[in-house]
Amino acid sequence: MVSWLAANWWVLVLLAAAAAVGGACWAHRHQQQRAWQRVQQQALRYALPQLDSLHHRDFEFAVRDLMRRDGCTDARQIGGAGDNGADVLATDPAGRTWVIQCKHRKAGVRGSAVGTPDLQRVNGTARQLYGADVVLVVTNGRFSARCAPLAAQLHMHLADRQILAAWAGSGRPLWELLPKIPGPRRSR
Repeated sequence: MVSWLAANWWVLVLLAAAAAVGGACWAHRHQQQRAWQRVQQQALRYALPQLDSLHHRDFEFAVRDLMRRDGCTDARQIGGAGDNGADVLATDPAGRTWVIQCKHRKAGVRGSAVGTPDLQRVNGTARQLYGADVVLVVTNGRFSARCAPLAAQLHMHLADRQILAAWAGSGRPLWELLPKIPGPRRSR
C-alpha cells in the first residue's frame, strides 16, 4: 500500500485538496448561518399579545432572546427549580451583570399584581450569588403599589407592561429605557 501511494502521490494531493475545499465550504456555510442568526436576533420584536400567550418558561426564553438581541451574547435562561430567584443572567456590552426575575401573567395586566415578596426573593440572592450590577424584575402584568418604593430602596429595577412593550417592540436596549442604570463596569 505504501509503495502504491509513493508511486501515485497525486492521489494524496487530490484527497488533501478535496478535504481543504470541503473544510472551506463548511466554514463558509457555518459563518453564513451565524451571520443570518445575528440578523434575525437584531430584528427580534415581540408584541404584547405574543408575550401574553406564552407559557411562563417561554416568557423567560423570550426575555433571554431580547437581551441577546441587545448585545448580551452570554444571556442565558436559568429559571426553574433551584434558580435562587434568577430566571435570566446576562452581561451587557458595558460589562454590567444583569440578574432578571421574570413574572409572567397569563391574563396580562388583568392578572394578579407582582408583589414585594418577589422583589425580596431576587434581591436576597442576585448580588450575593450572581454578582449582579443590575437586578431587574420584569412582568407582562403590573406591580403592586408597594413595589416601586421597595425597589428604589433596594436599588432594583422594575419593568412593567409598558416598559416591556417599549423594549420588546422597538429594538431599543433595556438599559436605555430604565432609569438610574449603573455606569459601565470598570475592568478588574
